[in-house]
Amino acid sequence: MPAPAPPSPVIRVSHLTKRFGAQVVVDDLSFEVAAGETLVLLGPSGCGKTTLLKTLNRLIEPDGGTIEINGRDVRQQAPEALRRGIGYVIQQVGLLPHYTVAQNVGVVPGLLGRPAAETAARTAALLERLHLPAARFADMLPAQLSGGQQQRVGLARALAADPPVILLDEPFGALDPITRAAVRRDFRELDELRRKTVVLVTHDVTEAFELADRIMLLNNGRIQQLGAPRELLEHPANDFVRSFFQAERLALQMRVTTLAEVLPFVESTGPGGPAPAPAGAPALPATASVQAAVALLGETGTGHLRIEGAPQPLALGQLLAAFGRALGQAGAGGG
Repeated sequence: MPAPAPPSPVIRVSHLTKRFGAQVVVDDLSFEVAAGETLVLLGPSGCGKTTLLKTLNRLIEPDGGTIEINGRDVRQQAPEALRRGIGYVIQQVGLLPHYTVAQNVGVVPGLLGRPAAETAARTAALLERLHLPAARFADMLPAQLSGGQQQRVGLARALAADPPVILLDEPFGALDPITRAAVRRDFRELDELRRKTVVLVTHDVTEAFELADRIMLLNNGRIQQLGAPRELLEHPANDFVRSFFQAERLALQMRVTTLAEVLPFVESTGPGGPAPAPAGAPALPATASVQAAVALLGETGTGHLRIEGAPQPLALGQLLAAFGRALGQAGAGGG
């Protein structure tokens, strides 16, 4: 029997163009986003990424080209109906100030006519997963919440009706660095998002590398490169892509390099053989990144790390030296 055809992409964009006056902001873009994929739109200010995102749910109408979501042209649907089937989160959150947390989360299910008991259960479950227990937070007003808590409520609201597509426009941009990292971690670990097709706008390169399956790097309304984070870092398509990541190249390389790639470059401990693992030394799988290992060593303060399958624990200095040798062997990446 012939192999089954691959599933159709959830989002298909063809020759999309948008102008504001004489300025072309989105310039003949074509791409697809697969089911369950997270695509990050990245680029400098004014590159067209937010405009592109807003065309997907018709907050901005394009001047040319087509957008299909689940095989249907978005222009064949009423904008309000289209948006109820797409989760949307913005930097300013946009919670209704006179609605409680629970009422804000339940807005879209209510518009869709979902049973009240079902909506209440869904709301409570989402708030719990986002570290906002309903018993404490459900009856609060947005003004009583911190910025990070408001952003979590915004995420819960976007997910409440279980839409197949989630759009996020700089969702963590207004938060302080510590809160931003915590909310981003909650976002990354949320089970509901693993079944969604996500398009996320950010100007934060680290955020893009942390969250993306693929990155679309834009400049002047055109795609400079579209691919996995590692592909853009190590095989840049042009000088713009290369220069865009240059300032953070070493830190990004640590994010995309696995411990398995570094282990062959660890120097022997000498004639005494491998050192015993210090008591309480944390462990990571060899598939983890160098960055994850460095972060874990910093958090635990044990000084050594056990890597599953490796004959000896590694100190931070050993790990970084091996990482440096691995980069040297690979020509330091970046083409």
